[in-house]
Amino acid sequence: MTTFQAPRRALLALAATLPMPALAQAFPDRPIRFVIPWPPGGTNDIVGRLVSDGMAARLGQPIVIENRGGAGGALGAEVVAKATPDGYTMLLGGSGSLTINQLVRRRLPYDPATAFAPIGMIGSGANVIVVHPSVRATNLRELQAVARTASPPLNYASPGVGSTGHAAGALITQVLGVEMEHVPYRGTGPAMNDVVAGRIQVFTNALAPMQPQIAAGTVRPLAIAGPRRNAAIPDLPTTGESGFPDIQAATWYALLATGGTPPDRVARLHATLNATLADAEIRRKLEEGGIDVEPSESPSAFATFVRGDHERWAPVVRRAGVSIE
Repeated sequence: MTTFQAPRRALLALAATLPMPALAQAFPDRPIRFVIPWPPGGTNDIVGRLVSDGMAARLGQPIVIENRGGAGGALGAEVVAKATPDGYTMLLGGSGSLTINQLVRRRLPYDPATAFAPIGMIGSGANVIVVHPSVRATNLRELQAVARTASPPLNYASPGVGSTGHAAGALITQVLGVEMEHVPYRGTGPAMNDVVAGRIQVFTNALAPMQPQIAAGTVRPLAIAGPRRNAAIPDLPTTGESGFPDIQAATWYALLATGGTPPDRVARLHATLNATLADAEIRRKLEEGGIDVEPSESPSAFATFVRGDHERWAPVVRRAGVSIE
């Protein structure tokens, strides 16, 4: 035996005696990059920062947030898809950046089937349909009547081409049988600014960034685009209660790693995410923002959910006629 082999074998023998949990704790041993594929200020940013703070405390390593907005979330998703698959790069994914974007864009700079390793679900929330107060509508029936006679046509904002808001707005025009012009923005914050300023008449988005504006009266909520009312605004009817049950647009939020990330590291991140979501204070803040916390039982269970969401949205997108070359 050489002098090199003896220490090496001794180290291997020592490693073999260590319990598996102790070995797993070696990850992570440096900061984790967390890409949010939208600009600051929107619900994705709010949710991502809440979750990352909780996970960082539990992992014992900083989680560095990087906002990469653009192309309906595809630019940020591309960063994660092409990162080293070692668990040190995560993506805040969602119905817009993953499901809707893949359905409406004919070309993506990555293969959605293999680009990501699902970690777990955070939660979801039905979108809220709001209008600027200058629009003389207090419910969807009145919006339908106003839109039918508007000249020029009303316009609606979205956080970006290929986002959930884009598909939801197109769905609203189709179900109401009206014409409205789509005005895309680079994120929820800029879109909301123009809605408040009166340059945009209609907006459909998650509740969290809208709550201050609803409370201040700078926007008027018409309906919740989901199957049940939201506890944060219990007096606001659902689209079904308003006579338009086909208008359903929920936004979900989740974590993904780069495709090919080792399963043990994915499992560690999944367990840490679920521990974070079990934190009473973090759960309270998410729920106050209109998010129903819905942790996944496992990464594979979340992967199954993503496939089902794609199947649910595909006919909606086709019917609404949303397509991007």
